[in-house]
Amino acid sequence: MNIKFKLKKGDEVIVLAGKDKGKKGKIIKMLPKKNKAIVSEINKVKKNQKPDNNQAGGIIEKEMPIHISNLSFYDKNLDKGIRIGFRYSDNKKLRFNKSTGKDL
Repeated sequence: MNIKFKLKKGDEVIVLAGKDKGKKGKIIKMLPKKNKAIVSEINKVKKNQKPDNNQAGGIIEKEMPIHISNLSFYDKNLDKGIRIGFRYSDNKKLRFNKSTGKDL
């Protein structure tokens, strides 16, 4: 089954729920099969890492996936999370801000 998302890699998002509520970051990686995304500097956890041939061991911090429903596209002009819609223009699919109607 093909799952379509309105958010994509590289988008600036704001967290709507959870321990990092209100924080902003960029999407690093999308995980469509799990309906999750990895966002920079969001949902960080400490992990015990065993030493390997190419890296040292110890306690490291890494970003864990966060569910898509807890993220919203962040608009710098409005300084808040917005909803995204799709429209077609000249046989191209464009994303637009639903509140202002401007293309992204």
